[in-house]
Amino acid sequence: MEENLAADDVEIELAPIAVQIAYVQQILGNTQEAVASYTDFVKRNLADDESSLEVAVNNIIALKGPKDVSDGLRKLDKLIEKSDGPEKFQLARGLDLKLSQKQREAIYTNRVLLLLHSNTMDQARELVGALPGMFPGSLMPVLLQAAVHMREDKAAKVEEILGQYADRFPDRSKVILLARAQPATVATIVSLKERAGDSDGADAMFDSAIKWWSNAMTEDNKLNTIMQEAAAFKLRHGRKEEAARLYEQLVKSHRSTEALVGLIQTAAHADIEKAEAYEKQLKPLPGLKAIDVDSLEKTSGAKQAEKGPNAGATETYEGKSKDKAKKKRKRKPKYPKGFDPANPGPPPDPERWLPKRERSSYRPKRKDKRAAQIRGSQGAVAKEAASSSDTKSNQPANPKGASQNAVQSKASSKSRK
Repeated sequence: MEENLAADDVEIELAPIAVQIAYVQQILGNTQEAVASYTDFVKRNLADDESSLEVAVNNIIALKGPKDVSDGLRKLDKLIEKSDGPEKFQLARGLDLKLSQKQREAIYTNRVLLLLHSNTMDQARELVGALPGMFPGSLMPVLLQAAVHMREDKAAKVEEILGQYADRFPDRSKVILLARAQPATVATIVSLKERAGDSDGADAMFDSAIKWWSNAMTEDNKLNTIMQEAAAFKLRHGRKEEAARLYEQLVKSHRSTEALVGLIQTAAHADIEKAEAYEKQLKPLPGLKAIDVDSLEKTSGAKQAEKGPNAGATETYEGKSKDKAKKKRKRKPKYPKGFDPANPGPPPDPERWLPKRERSSYRPKRKDKRAAQIRGSQGAVAKEAASSSDTKSNQPANPKGASQNAVQSKASSKSRK
């Protein structure tokens, strides 16, 4: 370095090094020191080193994440502008030539993530559609497309995009496969550790996941979900103070009713005044104002069922059943095939289901007396009738007498011989 350089020139020459030092602090996890270094560098406003200035602005946005979306979008809007060329978007002030491809891709990526956080889906969809042509062969445009579809609740489309990329580039499919499995990773590890009896390991997994998602510039609803599950886990395993702290963070950042209920439940064990203060933030339930709690406590309670399983049915249930019975719609009658209700014809016989003998129109058949008459001369018939009557009158009434007469006749015939 020459000794005759001005202080401003020396600062310009050292600008890239200052940004690199802040980036090292960011990688080491010293977030506050990195933000302070980036902010101090941006305030110098070194116009002669725009590339270092824009890198510092982009890294500040990445560290803040979704905490200040509007400010981040306003700063990136000054960097990205639409063009009439083959590429729809380009960086302002010739930064496309000054920055590397990885740096330019990071700026566009942060822009998409901020648009997702602000729920500006049209602009996010337009920018994501142009990224594959601007960065061919890169994995990040595919992941951003999947993020946009996931925000739109198109899980099937996400699986399709990630699966197609994994089939086309199997050597680069590890990140894609991890992205497909990512939503259930934390839950799976925590469940395995909890079943194995390692509650401390499961709790440490939740803490590390919360720390990572808090620092990562990704979808905020994932952090909300993990914090909810972590608070419920800590409360279930007796870590009430830690659970109360997580619930309080959720209440302050997301205004979640579920988190507010959890905070009241956990705070009631240690700090009743705090629980009552948060209880006032709950929305009143409709219909509770008309209920007198004192008189309700004095009541004898519900009556015991007397007979059968249905004996304890309440009046409200009966009223509902009556209302349902009244609301039954009238169905049109079903007529036989070919029947015309306008011209029904003569009415059917009302006795058609009775047996024939029981119907009023039934007439029994008369017996034919002529069938018993015998043809022939009148005298022959009289003689036959008289002879038959004589033989019947000569026969004895007792059968034993007949047998004795037969024996006597046999004896007389022998004497004659």
